[in-house]
Amino acid sequence: MSSSKQVKNRKGKAMDHNKININSPISNKLIGQVDAMSKEEVDSIIGKARKSWPEWNNKSSSERMKYLYRAAELLLERADELSDLMVLEVGKDKKSAYSEVVRTAEMIQSTADIAKSLNGGMIPADNFPGGAKGKFAITKRESLGVVLAVSPFNYPVNLAASKIAPALVAGNVVVFKPATQGSLSGIFLANVFKEAGIPDGVLSVVTGKGSEIGDYIVTHAGIDFINFTGSTEVGQHIASQSRMIPLLMELGGKDAAIVLEDADLELAAKHIVAGAFSYSGQRCTAIKRILVLESKAEDLIKKILVRLGELKVGNPIDTKDGIDVVPLISQNAADFVEELIVDAKEKGAKVLFGGQREGNLIHPTLLDHVTTDMRVAWEEPFGPVLPILRVKSMEEAIDLANQSEYGLQSAVFTTDMNKALEVAEKLEVGTVQINNKTERGPDNLPFLGVKNSGLGVQGIQYSIEAMTRLKSTVINL
Repeated sequence: MSSSKQVKNRKGKAMDHNKININSPISNKLIGQVDAMSKEEVDSIIGKARKSWPEWNNKSSSERMKYLYRAAELLLERADELSDLMVLEVGKDKKSAYSEVVRTAEMIQSTADIAKSLNGGMIPADNFPGGAKGKFAITKRESLGVVLAVSPFNYPVNLAASKIAPALVAGNVVVFKPATQGSLSGIFLANVFKEAGIPDGVLSVVTGKGSEIGDYIVTHAGIDFINFTGSTEVGQHIASQSRMIPLLMELGGKDAAIVLEDADLELAAKHIVAGAFSYSGQRCTAIKRILVLESKAEDLIKKILVRLGELKVGNPIDTKDGIDVVPLISQNAADFVEELIVDAKEKGAKVLFGGQREGNLIHPTLLDHVTTDMRVAWEEPFGPVLPILRVKSMEEAIDLANQSEYGLQSAVFTTDMNKALEVAEKLEVGTVQINNKTERGPDNLPFLGVKNSGLGVQGIQYSIEAMTRLKSTVINL
């Protein structure tokens, strides 16, 4: 804004007081700025979105699909540039960042493909009591209007596009609020859609401080749907503040890996380490605790320790190869993880591996003899620390898993499929992975959480259905 005050940074560059600095979690160096928007600017953006909705909604589905196909093509063309930005902005290694961009392009393309098969239907009434011959309903899905899409820092491209693409193809317009750390990558993604020809106002970006515009935007009368991924605390606040509009939320998790007596321990160790420590555990679906039968604990630990020693730890800028454990997104995030480790040690947990900290880099940490009075047994660290809770029976493992306030996913390791299905039936989670790490995707599968882990179902088809409403027209002949 021309009226804003300016100061000089260390290099003498003018810095806008109405801007938010984005610093790299790797070096803490300034890598960019985004607008600190006011409530008036939010009003203007939402107003423009509402005005653009009728024309966008009136376009044929096939025409809207063309924009998505073009956006997917452009995203692949810019994969290197965007993944380089993600490395700097969210500390993801280049290999993982590039993979996220490619996966996102494929998801956008698949969204258009899947939308082709979503049709309405005809329901006869004469086969139901009170119905009559010649009475039937024609059903179709209609867009909701203005969708507020709020994405997190950890997957700033994929978890943004997984909201934007299904909303757009269904005829909605989108106001996109990326996490502040991740907003440069989010803006890059939005610009790709605009370059693909998305009309002005159909996809808009809002950036700003949550303390100033957070509650304002989620309670805004111009918003018809909120699609949010982030912490449970923020999600619960949004749910309590928002008007009576539909919500789709992916929140926190405390995903357990349950290892039974007949498990393939080599397979379990492989998936547990990958699931717990990739991208430093900064994933809602990261494995965040091991519940292992006492009789198998020592053997499992030996195999896990071998794989922990193979993890690559360090600065993702230093190599184009994969790095498993990178600096956490902020000093505050590292402080929190360190607090959990210290609390566990003070209460008797044994550090089997790691525990060191360098700035906001926490080395991969394995804790044994964790008990239920320790914070790390229940709280989501969002960092590279993995507690082991030894149990005496399968029933105890299930009970401990279900005591959590979260219910996103769990993993069960056993060679007995009947036993695996029995455990899966009893776990209070949205998804159970059998003999695999907890994870999101592929993007066509349903993704959901129960309890404090979310509301509604995601996945391409399910997201489209969530961001539309069923309309019924009853014909009486």
